[in-house]
Amino acid sequence: MKANEVRKMSPEELTAKLGDLKKDLFNLRFQNATKQIDNPLKIVEVRRDIARVQTILREKNGR
Repeated sequence: MKANEVRKMSPEELTAKLGDLKKDLFNLRFQNATKQIDNPLKIVEVRRDIARVQTILREKNGR
């Protein structure tokens, strides 16, 4: 996910996307703990996407 794509989203869409990413991260961590994950680097990508969405959400909220 690119930052430009995230900036085009509304705050409501960003909040929904953040919830989806957190669910994805939980599932990936669960798969990693049970040794069923195909690509462990996916965890890093999702964490960065979460940080990207949170940063842009804070920018839009004026904090």
